[in-house]
Amino acid sequence: MNGYFDNSSTSFPKPKEVGEWITRYLSTGGTYGRSGHHKSFEVAQVVENTRDLLSSMMGIGKPENLVFCSSATEGANTILKGFQFKHKRVLVDSMSHNAVTRPLHYLKEAIGLEYDIIPHFNDGLIDVDGLKSMVDFSVDMVIVNHVSNVNGIIQDINKVKKAIGDIPLLLDASQSAGKVCIKADNWGVDYLFFTAHKGLLGPTGVGAFFACDPSTLSPYKHGGTGSNSESEFMPSCNPDKFEAGTPNSLGIFGLYGALSANVIPAHSKDDFRLLLNRIKLLSNYEVYCAQDFENQSELFSLEHKVKSNDDFAYILDSTYNIQVRSGLHCAPFAHKALGTFPAGSVRFSVSPFHTPEDFENLCSILEEIC
Repeated sequence: MNGYFDNSSTSFPKPKEVGEWITRYLSTGGTYGRSGHHKSFEVAQVVENTRDLLSSMMGIGKPENLVFCSSATEGANTILKGFQFKHKRVLVDSMSHNAVTRPLHYLKEAIGLEYDIIPHFNDGLIDVDGLKSMVDFSVDMVIVNHVSNVNGIIQDINKVKKAIGDIPLLLDASQSAGKVCIKADNWGVDYLFFTAHKGLLGPTGVGAFFACDPSTLSPYKHGGTGSNSESEFMPSCNPDKFEAGTPNSLGIFGLYGALSANVIPAHSKDDFRLLLNRIKLLSNYEVYCAQDFENQSELFSLEHKVKSNDDFAYILDSTYNIQVRSGLHCAPFAHKALGTFPAGSVRFSVSPFHTPEDFENLCSILEEIC
């Protein structure tokens, strides 16, 4: 049985192709964009193929506008600290992660940036009419978490963009990449960031961000790129403008393995719906999820009505070999919106490798603890 339900922290297991491509890189050598020999060319080919695959998956028409970095957090910081806030005011989704809210707090202290919470319903779903009422000339950016890492709510990005018009939209796709359809160009997304090690099933240490118009951002890092080396300034071409320093070719090879693995989910959407519905019937748990299942990604949170979150998670791990995450999940804004702050909750997040039998086992264990 697969008892690992902490895939929103990092996915497990990984497709075998992840390890195979990492081993291939370690066995052949070479680096990206730094030399003229065949080993470097071969590495560059894999890196660019990975960029192309990701762009296609995210609905991005210009792969050169997709930049590799170390994590979703670095992507968020690059965008937020490289953007020119004319009016110093942004609107931010109530389900936002600290990868967004801590940079915003830094900018509040550094430049006087103000941020307001977008109106929302009880499950964190954005109130689009409420959002419309907040939009005016003073809003520089709207920031939305595509999928909450606490209760799995999926935001309707198409509706959000229509509500805000030409105001730049920054999308946190950390929990949606690889799990939920993303159409960056069609939706009019201006900026987007994500990580490789969650829904994309890749290794840690790799992330990426997208800018529809990269000229609107200043580089967060400065250094060697292997291009325009005669200049003291960063190259103006993309993605070189933002990719200073030796990239994590090892991690990108692993990500390429994940993207090329063609993993077929071992369970259906209806299997997950059944799991969630069965858990809702258990009397000793408070369930945090989307009110409408059509807005639900494959993660949810529970609170045991008697046991503390930490005790509940410890029992699951030590007695039943079920791994979950308890606490605030680096998302205090979300827990305040859901009414679970400061204790947080116990999160369960599903992998495509989970089977209906794994779901049945989990339900039986929750019933036993109940």
